[in-house]
Formats: sequence, structure tokens, C-alpha cells
Amino acid sequence: MTTTEPSSPIRTAPLPSVGDPSGRRFGPEEIEAVTRVITSGQLNSTVGGETRAWEQEFGAYYGVPDVVACSSGTAALHLAVAAVDPGPGDEIITTGLSDAGTVLPIVMQNAIPVFADVDPQTGILDPASVEAAITSRTKAIIVVHLFGVAAPVEELREIADRHDVILIEDCAQAYATRTASGALAGTIGHLGCFSLQQSKHITAGDGGMVISKNHPELARRARLFADKAWPRDTNERTHLFLSLNYRMTELQAAVARAQLPKLDGIVGDRRARAAQLAAAIADLPGLRPAPDAGTSYWQFPIFVDPEQAGGDGHPYAKVLGAEGIGASAGYIQRPLYLTPVLAEAKTYGDSGFPLSEARSRYVRGLCPVTESLIDGRLLVISWNENYTEADVDDIAAALRKASEQTLG
Repeated sequence: MTTTEPSSPIRTAPLPSVGDPSGRRFGPEEIEAVTRVITSGQLNSTVGGETRAWEQEFGAYYGVPDVVACSSGTAALHLAVAAVDPGPGDEIITTGLSDAGTVLPIVMQNAIPVFADVDPQTGILDPASVEAAITSRTKAIIVVHLFGVAAPVEELREIADRHDVILIEDCAQAYATRTASGALAGTIGHLGCFSLQQSKHITAGDGGMVISKNHPELARRARLFADKAWPRDTNERTHLFLSLNYRMTELQAAVARAQLPKLDGIVGDRRARAAQLAAAIADLPGLRPAPDAGTSYWQFPIFVDPEQAGGDGHPYAKVLGAEGIGASAGYIQRPLYLTPVLAEAKTYGDSGFPLSEARSRYVRGLCPVTESLIDGRLLVISWNENYTEADVDDIAAALRKASEQTLG
């Protein structure tokens, strides 16, 4: 009887990871920034100057006059939804293929998430599905530039303007992403939201920003919402409407300031390595990388044709994982509308408010394309600016190995 010798592993060392220094670009600049704040004794943005300086510098990078810093990317989205000021039961259209931070702020403002389906080629909101979902109660659309791929925001802005609703861009994964018109993601909608969480292109551990190019009234309401609706530009200590404390700290702002000059290099290196991988796997059947035009590659998404590839993304993710390469099939385990907070209306005690009636909509089959991608037509590979050409060669070799094994 013969036995098959196990193949040698492709990887002999871990890939750079955003979870440790190997995959982050920290240096003396960040250490100096933190030291500067500690030495000043001013760690709160109401007394220090780092946060205001960060807002100005981020605004200059994006070419916008209004930037509101806050404590996280989820907070940024909450500020944006609060700026829209929906009434209880009003609707905001979004995607089921994202982090929950895209959707939870809608419910926290007592509005109803309405889910539109996505484009099978990108996993990003399909404008036709969005327009079909608009009703008299629609107040806003939240579109996600998923994985750093540009959403069709020009088309969505036209739809939003036609129906007199607000367009919010979730750019948490899309620093320096360029849209179809060449604009920076976050500058086409009424509001753009960013995250400084550990895994993002640049990071301060956590933190968020809301930007606006031409809507100062929305930006002002977002700023007030981040600070208990306390108008600090007046002499009155008062609170103008119901809101919370989402202020960024001076430590976060100082680290972010040190990170910003590195952003173009980080995105440039991610794009270069992504081009290398796309070319290396171009001949593999049934595997199609996301469009590269304008993409900033928070992750490297691959869209899988199960008939041509010999299966969905799960066996590919398994082989990659065995080789020490971070990969997942589907990105998230289930569409956001099937998570308990929505499907079971786990909100305020046993009330189910504001989802008591809407929860009946949140069932499997609501967004078939979204579900097919999550079920395995989407393969997501961890990506990093510190990957070398040799690292990418190893990822390509692992994908080739997975393809050969899956196709038999």
C-alpha cells in the first residue's frame, strides 16, 4: 500500500499582521506625539489643541472644510445618523454586508434599517436596489466602500438628491479610495465617516471622523452630538438636544496626526502588492479579484464562481488558513439583518422598539445576492502594506494549491 506524502508548507513564518508591529507603521513620530500630550498634561480635547489640529489636517488632506473627530468609527456613523435627525420609525437604507457599526447607529436613533441588495461583482450596494427601497419615510442612505473598493457614489448621490434624502458614505475601510469621478471616497455624499480602529489603513487604536464638503449645518449637528449638544462656541453651558459624549482624546488625535503623513505610502504599497497578486492568479478558473480602479485594499476580496472554481470560497479559505494566510469565506457569518439585535428585535427591554413591525422583514431571502456572497461566493484575504513580493508569491502559491485541490 502506498501513502501520499504531505506537501511541504508554503509559509515558514507568519505574515505581517495589523494586530502587532509587523503589520503597522509605527515609529518615533507616534512616540513623540504621545509624549507631547502626556507632557502637556492636556489629554482632553476640550482643553488641548491636538484634536482641533487633527481635524484641520484631515480636512486639508480631503479638501473639505468640516471635520468632526470622535471616539470610534461606529461613533462617526452615529454622529452622521444623528445629524440627519430621523424621527422614530423613519427609514435609512443600507447594506447587510458590512460591520454592525454601519447599522447599529440607525437603531440607536430609533430609525428602521432597510436593506438593499448588493452588486454581485463588488458586494457593494446596487443603486437600482436602493432606489426601489425608497419610501416616503426614507431619510438617508448609508453606503459602504467595502474592502476599500469604490462604491458608485456618484449614481447614489443623484438618487439621493432626486428623492431629497441624505447620502452617508461609510469609509472605514476606504482611506484614499478614488471613486469613478476621481474624487476621494467620502467627499461625494453629504457626510463621510472614517475609522481609526486597529485594523484600518491608519490607526490610533480607535477613533473616528465625520467630514462634509458642502453641508456645514449637518457637520455642526454632528459636532454637537459628539459633545452632549453643548455649544462650546457660546458662553452658555446648556444642552440643545438629546445626545452623548463621543469626544476623541488628545492621545488619539496626536497618534492620528503622526499616522496621516504615512497614508499615501501605505495605500501605495497595498495597491502595488494587490496588483502583483491579481496578475499571479489571473489564470485560476473561477476566481475574480475586485475591480482595482481606485481601490485602497483594506482587504483583498475575491469573487468565486463555484462552477468554474470547483467549489465556493470555503475550501479555498481552509487551504489558505492551513498555510498561515488569513482568509475567510463570506467575510461575515450572516447578513446583518439576521443577527439577533434585528431579527429578534433585541433593543429596549422586551419592547422591540423601534423594530416591532420591521423585524418581520428581516428573514432569509431578503437580499439574495448578499446572502450568496456571505454563503461562500466571496473569499476575503487579509492584506497589509508590509507584505513583501515574496509574501505575495506565497499567497498566490497557496491559492494555486487550493485551486488544484478543489478542482481535483
